[in-house]
Amino acid sequence: MEYPNLSYIETLSGNDIAFKKKLIAIIKLEFPTEKKVYFKSIEAKNFKKASEDVHKLKHKISILGLEKSYAVAADYEKNLKENKDAGKESFDNILQVITDFLNTL
Repeated sequence: MEYPNLSYIETLSGNDIAFKKKLIAIIKLEFPTEKKVYFKSIEAKNFKKASEDVHKLKHKISILGLEKSYAVAADYEKNLKENKDAGKESFDNILQVITDFLNTL
């Protein structure tokens, strides 16, 4: 299992600590909401909407340096578009790893 990191954010922000903090704050604000919306879509078995939710979450996955997890999310998004939930457990585990990481920041 890979773990989130701030490498991309640090590269993007350069030496601008205020900008880095702002990016992290945005992720910490948006991620829980996007995750909650995703779980509601899954609970309602609205796979089309869930695929859109996963698409949004993929950006956070990428920003947090999770390359393998991004590929898992892309496959899962494709499955959801085909009304299949194959990959749900792996994707949900990724969301938990991110949640745990963000709670440490």
